Amino acid sequence: MTPRDVVFPAGRQALYDINRYSPAIKSNGFLFVSGQVGSREDGSPEPDLQTQVRRAFSNLNAILEAAGCTFDDVIDVTGFIVDPAKNFEAVWAVVPEFWGNAPHPTLTCIGVTWLYGFDFEIKVIAKLPETA
Repeated sequence: MTPRDVVFPAGRQALYDINRYSPAIKSNGFLFVSGQVGSREDGSPEPDLQTQVRRAFSNLNAILEAAGCTFDDVIDVTGFIVDPAKNFEAVWAVVPEFWGNAPHPTLTCIGVTWLYGFDFEIKVIAKLPETA
């Protein structure tokens, strides 16, 4: 088996160590990013929903940057929201701060009942730049 080409961002090791997973893996010209939540440095959830969403996007951007990518390289997004009937509008109010203007990546958003104590999670697939 070929060793995994794992990408670790600076900091935030606590959550990865606790749960024993890779933040992202490079494979065949793509970057597959694990779901990112709005965790603090110690892995605990940010209590305010919109701050949690901003942290999730910031955590995602740190991984993309560590891989030589930006959000412009993202082609597919999966979002998870606990209690979307209650939280969708608050989450969606933050999204333009990070995505800018359309066209945006493809998106699937799923309502869930549990996210390890978090209310929002985002995972993506990005195309690695040719030089990465």
